[in-house]
Amino acid sequence: MAQAQLTIDLAALRANWRSLAEMSQTETGAVVKADAYGLGVDRVAPALADEGARRFFVAIAEEGAELRRILGPRPEICVFSGHMAGDAALIRDAQLTPMINSIDQMLRHVEGLPGHAFGIQLDSGMNRLGMEPAEWRALRDIALAQKPSLIMSHLACADEPAHPMNTRQLQTFLQMTDGIDAPRSLAATGGVLLGSDYHFDVTRPGIGVYGGLPFLDARPVAHLHVPVIQIREVLPGETVGYGNTWTAERPTRVATIAAGYADGILRSMSHRAHMWAEETRCAVLGRISMDLIGVDVTDVTGDPEMLELLGVHQSVDTLADWAGSIGYEILTSLGARYARSYTGA
Repeated sequence: MAQAQLTIDLAALRANWRSLAEMSQTETGAVVKADAYGLGVDRVAPALADEGARRFFVAIAEEGAELRRILGPRPEICVFSGHMAGDAALIRDAQLTPMINSIDQMLRHVEGLPGHAFGIQLDSGMNRLGMEPAEWRALRDIALAQKPSLIMSHLACADEPAHPMNTRQLQTFLQMTDGIDAPRSLAATGGVLLGSDYHFDVTRPGIGVYGGLPFLDARPVAHLHVPVIQIREVLPGETVGYGNTWTAERPTRVATIAAGYADGILRSMSHRAHMWAEETRCAVLGRISMDLIGVDVTDVTGDPEMLELLGVHQSVDTLADWAGSIGYEILTSLGARYARSYTGA
C-alpha cells in the first residue's frame, strides 16, 4: 500500500485535556473547531466528553450543528462567530450558544430567537472579534438582564508569558466585566499556563489538547508514517527532485516516499525537514512535491518500509519550525488521503 498512515492517540488527547483541566481547577471546556484541529471531530469530541468536557467551542454554526449530531443534547456548544444572518434556524434546531460579537448580532438574536441561550464575546485588545469597551458599555445592562451563559475574551499573546499585552488584556477584561454574575472565560491553552489570574470560571484549551505548544508537557497525539515506494542509489554530482535543488556529495541511498504537499506536508519544509527510520534521523532531500518526497536513508540498516514524520521523535511544532509556521497550521493541513486510525479510545 502507498497510503500514508495517520494515527490519532485518543488516550494522549484525553491525558492532555485532563492535565490542562487540573491546572485550571475550574470548569474546563474544549475547542474542537476545524474538525478538531484536523484530527476528526467525530472521534475527538466524544473522547473529550467521556473525559469530562461539558462545554465545547466551534468557529461557525455549521460546525456546531454537526457537533450536536455527534454529541447529542447534553453538552453546551458555543459558536465563536456569534449569530450570523441566516443562522437562526440552525442555532435553534441544534441548540447552539452563539457568542454575540456586536450590537447588530445582539439585535438579530433577541429578535429572531427570543429567550434562546447566548454568550458575549468582548474585545479586550486583540481587535479581532467581540464588542469594544464603548459598545459594551452601551449594551451591558440590557445584555446582562437576559442572563448570558458566558462572557469571554481572547488573549493575543498568551504563548509569550512575559509579553505586556497579557496583563493589559487581563486588566481590560476585569474592567469590562467587574461586578457581573455571569461565568467568565479568558484563557485558552496559553492562558491556562499563565496562571490562576487568567482562569476565571471557564477555560477553553485547544492546541495543547492536540499536542502542541505552548503546552510543553503535552503528549503527542498525531503520529504520521509514510510508506517508501522506491529506494535508489544516487551518485555524487547527481540531483534529486524538481529544480535540481539538491546535489549528492557522496553515494546516497534515496527513498522516495508516498506523500507531499497535497497531504499537508508543506512545501516550505523543503531542505529543512527530517524523518525517522526507527532511531535513525533521515534528511528530506530537494523539494517536497505534490505526492512524493525524497529522503536520505544512507545510514539506515536495510530497506525501511515506512518513515515517521510525526510522533515520538518530532512534534507538530518541529514541523512548524521547518515550515516557518505554527503547529495549528500543520495539524489543520493534514490531508484527506491518509489512512486514519484511532488508538486509546
